Amino acid sequence: MEQPFDLTLIWAGIIAFGVMMYVLMDGFDLGQGILFPFAPTEHHRDVMMNSVAPVWDGNETWLVLGGAGLLAAFPLVYSVFLPALYIGVFLLLAGLIFRGVAFEFRFKAKTSRYLWNWAFAGGSIVASFAQGAVVGAYIQGFKTENFRYVGGALDWLTPFTVITGIGLVAGYALLGATWLIMKSEGEVQQWAYKVAPRLLLAVLVVFAVISVYTPFVDPRVMARWFDSISILWILPVLALYCAWVIYQSLQKQREGTPFVATMGLFLFTYLGLLASKWPYMVPPDYTLWDAASAYESQLFLLLGFLFVIPIVLAYTAWTYWVFRGKVKQGGYH
Repeated sequence: MEQPFDLTLIWAGIIAFGVMMYVLMDGFDLGQGILFPFAPTEHHRDVMMNSVAPVWDGNETWLVLGGAGLLAAFPLVYSVFLPALYIGVFLLLAGLIFRGVAFEFRFKAKTSRYLWNWAFAGGSIVASFAQGAVVGAYIQGFKTENFRYVGGALDWLTPFTVITGIGLVAGYALLGATWLIMKSEGEVQQWAYKVAPRLLLAVLVVFAVISVYTPFVDPRVMARWFDSISILWILPVLALYCAWVIYQSLQKQREGTPFVATMGLFLFTYLGLLASKWPYMVPPDYTLWDAASAYESQLFLLLGFLFVIPIVLAYTAWTYWVFRGKVKQGGYH
């Protein structure tokens, strides 16, 4: 019996949206931790932590939402990705747990505060690198037979995934610096203005390396981008335009524009990745429809998600509205 809607496409859109929301919402939060070791003083670190304290735990709701949706709608992804990326996923979760604990205990610590500083920074860097490496592993594909992963435990760790991991660390740091520009003032803001252009340069260098490297990792990506003139080229053009806007707004010391433009840079890069791999959910062999669960399962879970997502969006919007001001060492004002 023909189904009235292709729920697989709807679920692909939901998962893609959830992942993008997590990257944008939690990226600047992780960026604060990445920048932590380079902050000049404890006052800078206090302001950095206070700038994300009201929203950091809510940001990770999108990771839970995306992960739960992925398990329900595309179970093949879990059956392949978990054995293929077990170590990478473990590092990701361990980093998030470590930084979460450090976030809470640093506020209470006195003599041991420097240890929690390093724990927060280390957890943020490890989690960010692991996320980038997982993205790189997705781009390069997995060894599968009969819907099972048949590769080794460290096949995901290659020079390409190391580059993508470093690239996401730099990108999150840039997102964190531009967030700090928008949320701080005085010497903290000036420090963020100083480091942001260097981070932008690092991101662009890694972006260029990955762009050149990726077509050689997956020949189908090369064919999609280079066999004919494609409308897809508008995505990297828009990403570079966002980078130009970031640079110009930093030079003019604007407060909100650098952060918004950095989000645009992430968005267009992410859309370029999705366009490169479409419609493969478990590259290089299995498409969205190969990885999808039964129609009835997708429909049942979709009803729940359509109820939950507006609540999460409303909660996120409300939180950012309430804490829309700038932050000093003691909190928002």
